[in-house]
Amino acid sequence: MASASETIQMADTAIANTYKRFPVVLTRGQGCSLEDETGKTYLDFVAGIAVCNLGHAHPAVARAVAAQAQTLVHVSNLYYTTPQVEVARRLVQNSFADRVFFCNSGAEANEAAIKLARKYCKDNGEPDRHRIVTMENSFHGRTMATLSATGQAKIRKGFDPILPGFEFVPFDDIEALAAKVDENTCAVLLEPVQGEGGVCCPQETFLKQVRQLCDDTGALLVLDEIQTGMGRTGKLFAYEHFGIEPDIMTLAKALANGLPMGAMLATEKIAASFGPGAHASTFGGTPLVSAAAIEVLRILTEENVLDNCRQTGAYFQKRLRQLQERHDVVREVRGMGLLLGMQLWVDGESIVQACMRQGFLINCIQEKVLRFVPPLTITTEQIDGLIECLDGLLAAADAKGK
Repeated sequence: MASASETIQMADTAIANTYKRFPVVLTRGQGCSLEDETGKTYLDFVAGIAVCNLGHAHPAVARAVAAQAQTLVHVSNLYYTTPQVEVARRLVQNSFADRVFFCNSGAEANEAAIKLARKYCKDNGEPDRHRIVTMENSFHGRTMATLSATGQAKIRKGFDPILPGFEFVPFDDIEALAAKVDENTCAVLLEPVQGEGGVCCPQETFLKQVRQLCDDTGALLVLDEIQTGMGRTGKLFAYEHFGIEPDIMTLAKALANGLPMGAMLATEKIAASFGPGAHASTFGGTPLVSAAAIEVLRILTEENVLDNCRQTGAYFQKRLRQLQERHDVVREVRGMGLLLGMQLWVDGESIVQACMRQGFLINCIQEKVLRFVPPLTITTEQIDGLIECLDGLLAAADAKGK
């Protein structure tokens, strides 16, 4: 077996250099913990970037995947398979939607949503309705269409010309949005909480106002719940907090607890524009990933995971706010459920690295926002361990000054 240094060296010569990786080789996971090749353990507050919502190596998910791997892994979407149908049934049963399209990732789910919104308008006699309004600071993926829909210049840098038909307005600004939406707008696309953009939450009334604006103008409301969905905010889907329903919703990340799976959900009326040949995905909803997703949905809807997310999320946020009160270097704490962010006045990367050395995995986004997205099964005792670690690190940062 290769040593850690050999593994890292091989990776640095053989794998495309598209990630800034930490110099650690992770080998095992169990629940909220990870282990590296030296046997050192870490409490995981990244969870694969809001992917492993049920933690690592969840026994029910592992059993389902192992059994399915010995039965049927892949055929083609030219045929029916029972696991895929069961996932679709559960998603429809627990959401606003009537139909589900399966794919492999969040970017693909958003691609499907963009295509469906445009085709729906054309199918309904409005060929000029093609513009999509999205939010500044948003993140919708890295394919050319989803990159073009992403409201961050740094994500689009180097890939010009981006695809036409996308416009951006400030998040949580209904007046700016209303000024952009017109008879040529086919959809408004937004994240209920901007995860990658810095854990930015809207005012309580914003999504209701967006829903009303879309109803008044005939634009579709598309919610990107790739990071907020599957229980991350304390409800199965974040839109449930705001008393509205979208026309289209996209999911991925935690849908199969680590296996690559995405989905686009829509109402019957809108989904009708995706007839045979309109869109496809070779690996969308294979029996293997669907077996995992069935267990994820069963556990989230039948066990107490969402309750734990709400309770520990509130506790976690309270503890982070206590740190804010004690440390000048902390600018703001925000988030919902177990999607939480702590914005600093200083760069956060050194704190991420120091946490890792002390056995806690967190990450930093937008340079100064520490993001916490642990498994939804995290305990208050585990949260306390991270808070103690952060307390010391923030005290050191205070001493250096803003």
